[in-house]
Amino acid sequence: MNRIGAKNMLSSLPNSMGASQPKFAFFGTPYVARDTLAYLVEHGFVPAVVITSPDAASGRGMQLAPTEVKEWALAHELPVLTPEKITPDFVQSLAAYGMEYAIVVAYGKILPQSLINAFPKGILNIHYSLLPKYRGASPVESALLQGDTVTGVAIQRMVYELDAGDILALREVPIEPLETTRELRPRLITLGAELLAEVLPSFIDGSATFTPQDVSQVTKCGKIDKKDGELDLAGDARTNWNKYRAYAESPGTYFYMERNGKRIRVKIKTASFDGTVFMPLRVVPEGKNETDYEILTRS
Repeated sequence: MNRIGAKNMLSSLPNSMGASQPKFAFFGTPYVARDTLAYLVEHGFVPAVVITSPDAASGRGMQLAPTEVKEWALAHELPVLTPEKITPDFVQSLAAYGMEYAIVVAYGKILPQSLINAFPKGILNIHYSLLPKYRGASPVESALLQGDTVTGVAIQRMVYELDAGDILALREVPIEPLETTRELRPRLITLGAELLAEVLPSFIDGSATFTPQDVSQVTKCGKIDKKDGELDLAGDARTNWNKYRAYAESPGTYFYMERNGKRIRVKIKTASFDGTVFMPLRVVPEGKNETDYEILTRS
């Protein structure tokens, strides 16, 4: 998308709902949210305001940098707010925008009931699993960890309970045998954005139907820690393969080996699995350059 004003762009979209759209807010922080926001704007759904996390230190120099959502929004002339916390004063300040609903994609903060109540039509959220399966912070990783062959996205109406809202839409997709999070997550981002844009008109005009989640089928997933990426190469091969697939994007996988009387950490860049044997292919030993695993083990 070119660096043009989103409002100007909206007027050039003959298929958009244009000025008849009720105003809405968009909450999001990382590239998952940025790509969804871009898709919505391209299809005529332009938020009145974008809310994202404050600038944070990053990189080797630990310089303050904007979130990916903020950077994109400012480049496209959208108003941006970056509250440290969702306080009562912040919730009250949103009233000035006259918004009827909100969309939340990977915002990274718990939304209080007062904020949910601030939007007459409610808040929609994209969750990257077939809810009620994998409620929580790591649904994409969890599907790969469990060796699932199918996953999908859910559009839910947010409530003050983690991923427990009624479902507006679900869409299922197969997981390819060699897919990692690097390939699967972008596919789900696109699928979720497309599904959201598809169902927004019925949500806006009040004709949408919501379905309560089956609480007997709920499973949960938590946050991922760096230590979760450790593999035991002598352990179960399929478990190692599923971990490699799940953590390929972040935090990555690694193992330890003895070298010159020292225990060193070796990051796995690429790996293979033939159904029986898990094999690292390209690795990065601690303090060294990337190399072939076979070369490392022979030297």
